[in-house]
Order: sequence, then structure tokens, then C-alpha cells
Amino acid sequence: MHTRLASVKNKFLLSAGALLLASAALSPLSLAHAADKTSIKVGIISGEDEDVWREVIKQAAAKGLTVKTVIFNDYNQPNEALQNGEVDANAFQHQPFLNNQIKVNHYDIVRVGDTAVWPIGLYSKKVKKAAELKEGAVIGVPNDPSNEARGLVLLEQQGLIKLKPGVGIAATTADITANPHHLQIKELDSGIIGRSVPDLDAAVVNTDWALKSGLTTADRIAQEPVKDNPYNNFIAVKKENVSAPWVKTLVASYQNDAVKTVFDKVYKGTGETAW
Repeated sequence: MHTRLASVKNKFLLSAGALLLASAALSPLSLAHAADKTSIKVGIISGEDEDVWREVIKQAAAKGLTVKTVIFNDYNQPNEALQNGEVDANAFQHQPFLNNQIKVNHYDIVRVGDTAVWPIGLYSKKVKKAAELKEGAVIGVPNDPSNEARGLVLLEQQGLIKLKPGVGIAATTADITANPHHLQIKELDSGIIGRSVPDLDAAVVNTDWALKSGLTTADRIAQEPVKDNPYNNFIAVKKENVSAPWVKTLVASYQNDAVKTVFDKVYKGTGETAW
């Protein structure tokens, strides 16, 4: 009888211990969700955006949020870092780029607030107009899917090539249906294409990389439209954090007149705020 009671007592103690352990394991997570963050890390691309984000950091501090920027040098790192929890947010990409990253890497990342748009341009050191490009000219385009499509659409808008109807932001070189000037399309990494412009007849270059490469508006021979541009950049977070109060604070810390003033000064008309 005593043995049976002892057995029951031991089972009860073991069950209670297991519950306490489970509670202890869960409580830090629960507390983390219950208490809003007051300090976060945001991944951005090196260069001019660092100046803009210094003002964002000031605006966030005034709202009680400490922001530290983590600087990256290529487009593939910030989303990986966000997915892995190395940063809490990032701000460097447009929706077609994120869509492709999600398709390839299955990221759980969403858009939470627009920042700016940088119309992609066609740059050249050899001609002043797209129409002046010679037969067989070598044209560089970014090799990541979203920006390559963007570049090809720009070439089509300039009457240099024709694409299959409806491909739009999903276009690839395989979708070129007419190339009357026998242009040679050369796919290059976004980070080096701007520096390659002197060696090419022309190249489609993202504005941020154009600035880093020393290219100016004088070198830009064509540009995509700004109005209704599907390539607005934005702040992104993991889906689980969309409703976190710090996200709203972070977006508000970017979307204000003080940041716009710095942005306009830094980018000198090559980009426009998009909120």
C-alpha cells in the first residue's frame, strides 16, 4: 500500500517537474513577445543609404527605439540575415526582388513600409542617346532575375528590343523576340556592372550602384518612368513581427520630412521618397 502511494507521489512530482520545466522553457519566449523591443538591428546596403539611416536612427531614438544598422555589400545577404535572425529588419529591396528570393529560398519575409524608388537607368560613356547605339553593341544588364527583367523592359521601352507580350517584370533574355540591332546582352553582377560601363557600349545599372561607381546623370542615356513604378523599395521584417509595435515606430522613423531632406541631399535627384 505504502509502495503504491509512493509510486503515485513520484509520478505526481515528475509530472509537476515536467510542467515547471516546460513553463521555464516557454516563459522567455512568452516574455519576449509580451514586451516590445526597444533596440533593433536593420540591414542596409553600404554607401549613400548609410547617411540616410543616420537620420532615421535619430528619429527612432526620439521615439524610444534604438536602431543599429548592419551594413552589407551585396543584395543576397540582407534577406538571409533577416531570415536567420541576425537582423530584425532590412531596407534595400523592391517587391519583385523579394518575390524571387522567397520563391528560391522560401523566406518568411514581408513588406511593412515604403522607403524610396530609384529609377533604373541605361548608362554609357560612348553615346549620349540610346538611339545612337551601334549595330552589335554590347549591353550589360544585371544578372539577378528581377533587375534583369527591369533592364530588358527598359531596353524595350527605348525601342532596342522586343519582348514576348505580357512577360513584364518576369522577362529574361529568352523572352527577346526581336533584336533588330543585334545587340549583345551581357549579364553581370549588380555590384560590378556600374564599374564595367567604360568597357561596354552601355549598361543598365541600379541607381545606388551607379552612384557607387561614379556614374552621373550625364552618363545616363535612358531611365524607366518614376510614376506607378513597381520597384519601390521598402522596409521588410519577418512575418511573425508584422504587428510588433517597434515595426510601426521604425516605419514612422523613416517616413518623415527630416529623413526626406537628408535623402534628397544625398541622392541629388537620382531617387525619390515613396511614402
